Amino acid sequence: MTESRGRMLLKAAGQGAAAGLAGVAVMTAGEKLEQAITNRPNSYVPARTLLSLLGRHPAPDAQPPVWNHAMHWGTGAVLGALRGLWSVTGIRGAEANTGFTVVRLATDQTLENATGVGAPPATWPPKERAVDVLHKVVYAWVTGTVSDAWIAPSLESRQGTTSH
Repeated sequence: MTESRGRMLLKAAGQGAAAGLAGVAVMTAGEKLEQAITNRPNSYVPARTLLSLLGRHPAPDAQPPVWNHAMHWGTGAVLGALRGLWSVTGIRGAEANTGFTVVRLATDQTLENATGVGAPPATWPPKERAVDVLHKVVYAWVTGTVSDAWIAPSLESRQGTTSH
């Protein structure tokens, strides 16, 4: 008996979440290496964003590491689930990884700015922007590469190849 489409999508989302955790692990290792070289401190914006989303009101200088990890790894897993859905439906490879980088950056910025915890990237120093983009590129490409390797495009459709 063949698996239902829903079950295949759910499985791909779970595998994608695991791929997202792999992406976060590699991104985090890269961040720690970069911080050792640049002496850039840890950012606690993710923690303050998550606490704000949960209705709490963290101080602007709050540095809760557990909440930081929860947001860091949780976002990676949730967005990885999306990337898993892309893989199983045929949205794959370099083009998908590039688009997924934008999704990751947009998710972070939307949540951070919607909660009032962050500031628009255009207001950041260029070096800070470059570092953030670099780390998110690493996350997206590792997540996508793992996802595409692990998940066959078994639900790829050829319907809708024209705009009408």
